[in-house]
Amino acid sequence: MNYAAVFFDAGETLVHPHPTFPDLFAQILRREGHQVTAEQVRERGHVVFDRFRRASEAGELWTTSPERSRRFWWDVYGIFLSELGIADSNGLIEVVYEGFTDRSNYRLFEDVPDVLERLTEAGLILGVISNFEAWLEHLLDELGVTRFFPIRVVSGVEGIEKPDPRIFELAMSRAGVAPEDSVYVGDNPEFDVGPAAAVGMFPVLIDRRARFPDAPGARISSMGELPEVLGA
Repeated sequence: MNYAAVFFDAGETLVHPHPTFPDLFAQILRREGHQVTAEQVRERGHVVFDRFRRASEAGELWTTSPERSRRFWWDVYGIFLSELGIADSNGLIEVVYEGFTDRSNYRLFEDVPDVLERLTEAGLILGVISNFEAWLEHLLDELGVTRFFPIRVVSGVEGIEKPDPRIFELAMSRAGVAPEDSVYVGDNPEFDVGPAAAVGMFPVLIDRRARFPDAPGARISSMGELPEVLGA
């Protein structure tokens, strides 16, 4: 094994809305009297990626304060509702926002804990580099995995977001490792794989739902495949 540290994205890499983003979104809407299926939400998943891309292109930081986060996600949920033909009445967007900021609605992916144990036992330094609000720190603690991550660089705390190379460089500096000794695992080619590779890290795309079958480089469909990719 030629690596000293493995860093992870958080959302859709380590943790996820329960049972999934589309399922939770649809559940909230049905609870509010709107007949929506998870598949209808899933078909509009591009809304989130498109909004992330526009934010990045405009230099819009969306996780670095509660106010920015609220504005960003209100916009995302408003677009979803519009595409679903649902009016934002009776504070519906706020209800959705509250659902997705309720930490009890999040879980670890089942394949995560065992891999974290194996990589730690192999002597690797583990860390998190994530575009996420500051409450990710509390979520990781509640999910029982903070102990695995001595290095945690969260945009909502640090004030910088991927794909800014500084967020990756900050994590490696705190870990005391060089880029060529570092791995980054994330679920998004634009925000995870490309930027990590650009700073000299070894990027691994975790593509649990086969969204990017033609993505170049290292690609895994479950976290359980990671140790073999790393030679751990």
